[in-house]
Amino acid sequence: MLLSKLCSLRTKEIPADAKMKSHQLMIRAGYMKQVANGIYTLTTLGQRACLKIENIIRKEMNSIDGQEVKFPVVMPREMWDLSGRYTSIGNEMVRFEDRSGHKMLLGMTHEEASVHLAKNWISSYTQLPFMIYQIQTKFRDEPRSRGGLIRVREFTMKDAYSFHENMDDLNKYYTKVHDAYMNIYKKIGLKNYISVKSDTGMMGGSVAHEFMSINDLGEDEIIICDCGYKSNQEVAESIFDKIVNETPNGEIEEIFTDEAKTIEEVCSKINCDIKHTIKAVAYAVKGENTIVLAFVRGDREINEAKLKKVTKKDIAPFSAENDDRLCAGTIGPINLDTSNDIIVVYDESLKDTINMIGGANKPKYHLKNICTSRDLPNVEYYDLAKVQEGDTCSVCKTNKLKIVHGIEIGNIFQLGTKYTKSMDMRVKSQEGTEFNPIMGCYGIGVGRNLACVIEDNHDDYGIIMPKEIAPFKVHICALRLDDENVNKIAYELYNSLEDFGFETLFDDRNVSAGNKFSDADLIGIPFRIVVSPKSLENNIVEIKDRATGEIYKVSPNDVLTKIVELYHFKDFNFEI
Repeated sequence: MLLSKLCSLRTKEIPADAKMKSHQLMIRAGYMKQVANGIYTLTTLGQRACLKIENIIRKEMNSIDGQEVKFPVVMPREMWDLSGRYTSIGNEMVRFEDRSGHKMLLGMTHEEASVHLAKNWISSYTQLPFMIYQIQTKFRDEPRSRGGLIRVREFTMKDAYSFHENMDDLNKYYTKVHDAYMNIYKKIGLKNYISVKSDTGMMGGSVAHEFMSINDLGEDEIIICDCGYKSNQEVAESIFDKIVNETPNGEIEEIFTDEAKTIEEVCSKINCDIKHTIKAVAYAVKGENTIVLAFVRGDREINEAKLKKVTKKDIAPFSAENDDRLCAGTIGPINLDTSNDIIVVYDESLKDTINMIGGANKPKYHLKNICTSRDLPNVEYYDLAKVQEGDTCSVCKTNKLKIVHGIEIGNIFQLGTKYTKSMDMRVKSQEGTEFNPIMGCYGIGVGRNLACVIEDNHDDYGIIMPKEIAPFKVHICALRLDDENVNKIAYELYNSLEDFGFETLFDDRNVSAGNKFSDADLIGIPFRIVVSPKSLENNIVEIKDRATGEIYKVSPNDVLTKIVELYHFKDFNFEI
C-alpha cells in the first residue's frame, strides 16, 4: 500500500473528550474517524488490525470445535418475547417497526437467535455438546459512550453459544473456552490481563467470569489478593472489621440534628464516628411504584449488583426528596412505615451492632443507641456492600485486599437453561425422556480489544503495534525518491516484500524525513525500513524495530532475509 493513496488522515489534534491514550492515538494516527457519539468509521489501518484480531479469535474458536455462523442484525419481537427480554431490557436496545408495522429490534446479543437456530436441528443427546459462534456487528444504545472504542454504541463482537447435556459437560467446556480466551489475549499483544469472577447481569445464569485489561482509567473495580483471589467488585466478598464498642447498650433517644442530612453532616453535628451510623440508600424499581430501601453501616457503600440479586428488582438511584413516603435526610430503620410499596433490606455490616446513630423518620431528628439485635429482632442480613481496599480476603482470611481498575475485554457465562427452557428447546436423552440443554455464552469485543492493545503498547511518539495484529508488517520510508538509486531500491524492496507475503506500507510522499519518521512512529508498524542516498552510498539500508528501537544495518539484498528472521517466519501467521 502506498501511503500517498492510503485512505487515512494523520493529525496532531486530540479530541477534547479523549482521555484514553488509545482514543487519542487511533484518531491521531488515522485508524478511525468519529461519525457520531459512540460510532466510528474504521479506516484501512483500523480495519486491517481488527481483521487480524478476528482471525486469531476465529482460529481459537475453531480449535475447540466451534462452528462459525452469522445471525441477523435485525430480529422480530416474538423471538425476544419468549425469553422475556423484549420488555426487561431498557432503552439500550433499539426497537422499531418495519414497513408492515411488525415490531423489530436491533440485536445487541444473540442468545435467542442461537436457540432459534439450534432447536430446529438438534433433537438427540448424541448431537451434544456443540458450540456455534459468530463475528458480527451489533448496536447497543449506550448512554455513556467514552474512550473511543472502549465504550461504543456500534461494535463488532464475537459471541459464542454452547449447548450441553449436563453441568459436568458444561464445566469442562467452560474451562476450554477460558483457556482459549487467555491464548487470544496473549496472541493479540495484551500485556496485563486477568480473569475474574463476575456478575451474570442481564445475561442470566449462575457462573460468570470477565477478562480484564488492567488500566488506571478503567471503569471496573477489580478486587485482588496475593493468595490468588480475583473478583469484579460486583460479586466480590470480604471480611470487614467489626465495630468494637465497649459502651453498654443504651436506650434509644431522639437527638436534634437540625438540617444535617448526609452521614457526614450528621457525624460532624454530633461528633460521632461514621462507623457508628446507619446509612439509608433509596432506589426506584423500574416499571413499578416501588422503593427499595437498603440500610448499611455508614462507612460502607451499597453494591447495586448485589442488591439487584437479593431483591430480584431492576433498580435505579432514587431521590427521597421526590417522594412523601420517606423523610429525606432522616430515613432510619426504627418506626419506618413500609406499607406503601417499600422493600427494606439490611447489609450484614449492621448485624449485632450496638449504640448506632440512624434517622428518626421525622425532620431534623435522628436516633441514637440503636442496637440491631434488640431493636430489629426479626431482620435478615445480606451481603450488600462493596468490598473496600484493606478488607481481609475471604479466601485466605489473612491478606488485605487491593483494588485495581480494569477494562472488560471479554466475558463468559454459564447460562443454564434460561433460554432453552423459555424457548422450549427440547432434546431426547439416552433414556428417551426430554430435557432442556444447558447453555454457555462467550463474548469478545473486537474493537475494544484493539483499543486495549494500544493502551498496553504505545510510547510518547505513537502506537507500537504487536506483530500479530499490525495492519502492515513493514513500513518503508524512502528519503529523496527523486534520487534514481533510492527510487529503484525502495520499489524493489516493496515489491519483493509484498511478493513474499509481508504486507508493506510504502511512504512514497514528497515530504521531509522528519515528517516520514514521525508518521511512522505514530502509526506504529513493527519494522521501519529507511532507504536514503547516504546509506546507499555504503550499500546498506536501516531496519528499525519500533518496539525496542534497535537498528539493523543490512545490504538491500539481505533485507528480505532479515525481515523473515525478525518475524520468526516459521511460527508466524501471515494471513490478514
